Amino acid sequence: MDFFRTSLLAANLVAAAIVPGWAGATALTTAHGPVEIVKTPETVLTFDIGTLDTLDALEVAVAGVPDPIMLPTLAHLQESDLPKIGTLFEPDFEQVFALHPDLIIIGARSARQMDPLSKIAPTVDLTLPVDDLENAVVTQTRELGALFGKEEKGAELTAHLQDSLQTLRALVEGKGTALIVLTNGPKVSAYGPGSRFGWIHDTLGVAPVIEDLEVSTHGEAVSFEFLHETNPDWLIVLDRGAAIGADSQSAQATLDNELVASTTAMRKGQVIYLNAADVYVATTGIRSFQRTVDQFLTAFGG
Repeated sequence: MDFFRTSLLAANLVAAAIVPGWAGATALTTAHGPVEIVKTPETVLTFDIGTLDTLDALEVAVAGVPDPIMLPTLAHLQESDLPKIGTLFEPDFEQVFALHPDLIIIGARSARQMDPLSKIAPTVDLTLPVDDLENAVVTQTRELGALFGKEEKGAELTAHLQDSLQTLRALVEGKGTALIVLTNGPKVSAYGPGSRFGWIHDTLGVAPVIEDLEVSTHGEAVSFEFLHETNPDWLIVLDRGAAIGADSQSAQATLDNELVASTTAMRKGQVIYLNAADVYVATTGIRSFQRTVDQFLTAFGG
């Protein structure tokens, strides 16, 4: 692509905006270590929906958006006249270059695009670790707030989240065990502590019904007999099809059978169908995380 040769020069000219250890700069924690940004970016692009959710909450405008966004609460951006810059996985490099960004943000789904995007403009990977999700989301929200002059808004959003988490942890204590399951059409997988969705146990304080589930991106494939035998007090359900807009069998339909119906969770009506897009697509967004915490507060009587 011809524009890559041109963009390499452009990137070199603006790369000084992101430097390690520059006095007076704004610190930003990235997946590759801390960086210092010496100038507030004016033209920002992000391929990470969690970060897009946080930027929108901070009232920071972006110059273009991925397509599809897959987060209903950001429909106003999806339906706007903002240029579409590619998918969550694959950038439209021509469009990105045409927008002349001075900061590009990527996340887990777009992490492999770091090198080619860096040839266009300074690029940071803001993928967050989920083993300490509260601290990660709070830190990132405050850092982005500081970068864009939205410190007060960042402080307000993070204080509300931390207060909610403190309340939730007190509520769930002694309320029984839970099993996190993800449905994908008729298939079911389970997640435990330390896994992709293990922060529900590790950060929110919900007790796991079983500790030794396989830790993998796609969870451990399980049967309905497994759900019956582990017999959790609470079932926490994610519907992957609903999250990505697939025309597939719903989680409710998948779990509608005698074995699952016999569990304590089903008998007591203690099944939490999480907002799939918030958890599956935009886990680390400040508002997405807040909405998930609010769902748990409602379920546990908060």
